[in-house]
Amino acid sequence: MGKDPDRTVFRRASDNKWVDKRNDASKGFVFDTQKEAIASGKEKLTNAGGGELTVKGRDGLIRSKDTLGGGNDPNPPRDREH
Repeated sequence: MGKDPDRTVFRRASDNKWVDKRNDASKGFVFDTQKEAIASGKEKLTNAGGGELTVKGRDGLIRSKDTLGGGNDPNPPRDREH
């Protein structure tokens, strides 16, 4: 079984830095801004062939979920978030 490509972006409480982390990894990539962490997550998911990016807000609650790359769905659901 391969690695889970899904990623989560969240704010680390210890130093208020933003982290882009693969869901099954123990460590992630650290950034100063949420925007940088989201861009990193999107790039890594695209390079991995697709997956889901979950973004949590400052309060730790899920702010958005986005499925990226890999897949040719002829009738994808309409994206009402973007």
